[in-house]
Amino acid sequence: MALRSVIRVGSGLAALMLVGCSNPTIGPATQPVPSTQQERIRQQYGTIHGNDGFVLFGRSREADTGGGDGGGGGIGVNVYLWRAALETIDFMPLIQADPFGGVIITDWYSPPETPSERFKLTVYILDRVLRADAVRVAAFRQTRDASGAWTDATVDPDTKTGIENSVLTRARELRIAVLGTAQG
Repeated sequence: MALRSVIRVGSGLAALMLVGCSNPTIGPATQPVPSTQQERIRQQYGTIHGNDGFVLFGRSREADTGGGDGGGGGIGVNVYLWRAALETIDFMPLIQADPFGGVIITDWYSPPETPSERFKLTVYILDRVLRADAVRVAAFRQTRDASGAWTDATVDPDTKTGIENSVLTRARELRIAVLGTAQG
């Protein structure tokens, strides 16, 4: 008897859900009209999905027409910057590489020349356009003290700038190579 009641209640709930989904009296969802300020912000900064909408796989419309700057290819960042960043730091072990968020995190790396110090990098690709301000690097350095423990040390500011410049230079080379093959 109890099982029969449970089945009836379950069937009743399923029927209500189906009726709720197909009820013609419920009108279409209305979108709020954006204010002038919201529209101005949207025009200035764009939307979270960009002008092409959300691109998960495939290429953006700009990339398909040749007007893009490497933002397609199914990732959320500029493909030239992404590839250049990976190539630039390929000697370091990776912990995480997120092409949708544009973050590359390395593990600690000790150069063979200086085994008493180690480095760790976090590379941020910030845009879908190949621009100088679209890549940022955070560098961390530790040195081994007399007891053998690792302690944080300062990083020369030129280190992160040098890595950023290397990524940008390589990204430009990759883009020029692709444009050269496309025209030739």
